[in-house]
Amino acid sequence: MPDDTIQTIDAYIAQYPPEIAARLNALRETIRAAAPDATEKISWRMPTFYLKGNLVHFAAHKKHIGFYPGDDGIAFFKDRFGDLSYSKGAVQFPHDKELPLALVADIVRYRVQKNIEAAEKKKGRH
Repeated sequence: MPDDTIQTIDAYIAQYPPEIAARLNALRETIRAAAPDATEKISWRMPTFYLKGNLVHFAAHKKHIGFYPGDDGIAFFKDRFGDLSYSKGAVQFPHDKELPLALVADIVRYRVQKNIEAAEKKKGRH
């Protein structure tokens, strides 16, 4: 279980063994590249990228990295998950398999678009 005092993604990643930290860093860099205007924070004790609302979260677990793009991110991309385990709001990337970084980038770009659209719609109501 992650430390409750962790305040940055760097500190979050630093608490894991090198092989897990490398995977977390690869995921982080992929998200950063796909959402360069997003900010980083810790939310729900997980690394979170934020742009006009939460974009995605991720977290290390014993046997996998959980990636949390919300239910719309899962629903839109579930046909590309293959044999990955997923639920309504999360997909699991097992530690013994290569990270699907191209898929992650596509999901993040989709979430950026959805967050911007939602913010514009909300702004139009006021």
